[in-house]
Order: sequence, then C-alpha cells, then structure tokens
Amino acid sequence: MHKTLLAAAAAALLLSACAVGPDYVRPATEAPTAFKENKDWKTATPKDQELRGNWWEIYQDPQLNGLIEQVNISNQNLVQAEAQFRQAAALVQSARAAYLPTVSASVSATRSGGGRTGSNSSNNGGGSVSNSFSLGPSVSWEPDLWGRISRTVEANQATAQASAADLQATRLSAQATLAQNYLQLRVLDAQQTLFDDTVAAYQRSYQLTQNQYAVGVVSKADVIQAQTQLKGAQAQALDNGVLRAQLEHAIAMLTGQPASTFSIAPAAMVAMLPVIPVGVPSTLLERRPDISAAERRAAAANAQIGVAKAAYFPNLTLSASGGFQSSSFANWLTVPNRIWSLGPALAATLFDGGARRAQSDQAIAGFDASVAAYKQTVLTGFQEVEDNLAALRILEQEAAVQDETVKSARLAVELILNQYKSGLVNYTSVATVQATALSAERSALDIQNRRLSASVLLIKALGGGWDRAELPANKVLNDRDATLASGKPAAK
Repeated sequence: MHKTLLAAAAAALLLSACAVGPDYVRPATEAPTAFKENKDWKTATPKDQELRGNWWEIYQDPQLNGLIEQVNISNQNLVQAEAQFRQAAALVQSARAAYLPTVSASVSATRSGGGRTGSNSSNNGGGSVSNSFSLGPSVSWEPDLWGRISRTVEANQATAQASAADLQATRLSAQATLAQNYLQLRVLDAQQTLFDDTVAAYQRSYQLTQNQYAVGVVSKADVIQAQTQLKGAQAQALDNGVLRAQLEHAIAMLTGQPASTFSIAPAAMVAMLPVIPVGVPSTLLERRPDISAAERRAAAANAQIGVAKAAYFPNLTLSASGGFQSSSFANWLTVPNRIWSLGPALAATLFDGGARRAQSDQAIAGFDASVAAYKQTVLTGFQEVEDNLAALRILEQEAAVQDETVKSARLAVELILNQYKSGLVNYTSVATVQATALSAERSALDIQNRRLSASVLLIKALGGGWDRAELPANKVLNDRDATLASGKPAAK
C-alpha cells in the first residue's frame, strides 16, 4: 500500500509540470515609428528626455506641487482603487494556497445504544450501550496534474497586476485633473486682473465723458454709452468668480477636503509652459497604465482558457489519516488502538451535457474580447498623444498671432482715446476699440489656458511619470509567497 501511494505521488509530481491551455503571448500591436505631429515638436534638453516621478514639477509651481501631493494621500478614488488592488492581491494568495496539502484534525467522543436483544437484555435490563473515542489528523492533497491551479494563479496574478495598473491610472487621472483645474484657476486670476484693469479704464472713460458733457463738448448719449460699457465690464468681472469658485471646489474634492473649508488665494500665474519629452510611440505600451492594465487583463483571460480545459481531465486526490480509536477512554491513546489509512482517489466527469465545452468556448471568447480591448486602448493612446501634440503646435502659432493682435488693440485704444479727447471721433469709436481690446486680451488668456491644459493632457497621454516596470511584484503581493509572474509556490 505504501509503495502504491508513493508511486502515485511521484507520478503526480511529474505530471504536475503539465498545464493545458495556451501559454500567453502579448498581443501584437502596430506601433508607428514616430508620432505624425512630433516632426515639428521642440526637442527637450538631454536631461529631460524622459518623464519621471513627479511629472507636475515640470510646471515649477510650488502650490501645484503641494496640492498634488495631497491628492496622492487623500483622494478617495485612490483609496478605493488601492483597496480593490488589495482585494486582487488577496485572491492571488488564496489561489496559491491550493498548491499545498490540506491538513485537518478531529477529536470525538460518542455514546450509543440499541434495543433489547436476547439474554443480554435480561442481564442489564436495557439495550446494548457502546462508547467510541477517536482522535487523529488527516491530510489530503490534489496534485496540479493538468495545470488548473497554476492557470488559476496565473489568471489571478495578471488580474492583480491589472488592478495595480488601474490604481496608477486612477492616480494619474486625478493628478492631471487637479493640474488642469489649478492652472485654469490661475488663468482666471489673470482674467480677473484684466477685468479689474478694464473696469478701472472704463471708469476713467466714463468720468471723461461726464466732464466733457458738463462743458457741452459731447452729448448725453456718450455718457450713457460709457456707463453701459462700464456696467457690462463690472458684470463680467463678477461672473468670472462663478467658474473660479467651482474650480476651487473641484480641487477641494480631488484633495479629499470639504469645499466649505478649502480656499486658494488669488495669485499671479507662476507655472511655466513646459517642453515635454515625447519619445517614440513604442514607449507608450510601457508608459501608459491603462494600456498595461488592458494587456494584463488579456493575460488573465488567456489563463482562464487553461482553467476551462483542465476540467476535461480527471482529478487525483491523495489522502492519509491516522490516530487512535477505542471504546474505552482509559485505553484510548494506546498503541493497540492506533488506526491509519492511505490511498489515492481518481475522479472524472463522464457526461455533463456540454457544460465544459461551453465554459471553454466562453473563456476563448473572453480572451478574444480582452485582446480587442487591449488593441483599442493602444489606438486610443496614440490618438490622444497626436491630438494634444497637434493642439500644442497649433495653439503655439495661434498664441503668437494673438499676441500681435493684443498689441495692436492696445495701441488702437490709446490712439482713439487721444482722438476722442481732441474731439476728432465720437465715443462709439472709443467703445468699439475698447471692446475689441478686451476681447483680444481674453482670447489671449483663453489660448494660454488651452495650451496649459493640452500640455497636461499630453503628459497624461504619455503615461505621466509611470512605467510598466513599476508593476508590483513581491514587494506588493508579499515576499513570502512568490513572484507575480511565476505561477508556482515560493521557495521556503
């Protein structure tokens, strides 16, 4: 019997190296050799050829740095994503435990009796009564003959890695959203300064028309027109505060703080429009956490095919038990009362109505869907980079033209005001050029905001400062168990 069990165990160990189902190969994707919109893009200095770590520091704004650090600590979406990753990591531990035998122990004491029988019932006046005492451990182990356990571990590992990449994608999204909101808030501060200066200028123009009306140089219509223009500018200045307040509240939420107790004091723009190292398209596959998450899900789906196919094969269970059993408590734990059992058990499903075939087909279809999702994510990544490269290139040209427009508009205001003071033109001309100048100034600030936003979105599209090599291995999923990629129990 011992030889039979040892032979079964040896065979099981040899067969456990087998794993049915396809081995995973990363789906092929076509990456262009260069970004189309990158041909005219500024090249970063050698020390800035790669985005690393705290990418937001590239804007050189200390307050922005502090706010994003708060996002990394207090954002509730990140807290949720981190908890989901820990859930996925725990599933890896659970799946890996199936490699090891299950050991259990039991102890029992029973007293039982039956009806009266023959002469015995006249002797004792009742039915027969017996005692039974038992104690002993039992061990059972199911060798991974066809790779069902290893494929399950492999699937859970890939899912945990996908969850880790999801965490990084959530963090990058929150950081980018805060950066966009903060930079737009600072543009609104600059716009508020513009409105305040405009209101002051319109106030002077209004006073000028009143003075000229008082001496009979202009009509009452000029005074009314100047007053209307002044009130309109004041209304725009007030309306600017609505969006600023909303952005401030959004930043509070991103940093995990109540909007009621959070505020950012108005200040001049400090952030600089950075030169962003773009790199080559192939690096996108390593640098975008959403692409890595999609690729890891494809790996998990591939492993599930092996799990489904392993169901076609029989399961071998090796079990052993031992201990003591006696009808007398006094002689319970003695050598003559020892018991033991050893033996393998082989079980196979002969007919299931096509359930295993359906599960296998489902797993294959799931893998095909995950591969398509991965390729679509890659295409989306390329599109987002191209979109923001184009936006930055075109907006840079637009900003240069708009700066010339602002200069011309300011000069026009100065000339028309002098002509108005000399009585050469009416106030309608003044109001027209002042409105044109305000519109030009606002357009310039809007372009600045769009350029800053596009730069943040480009950094996000490039993956921020994250890299696929940062996907967690032992250090995250617990060193004592095994690496994420091995699919085997760790060495003791």
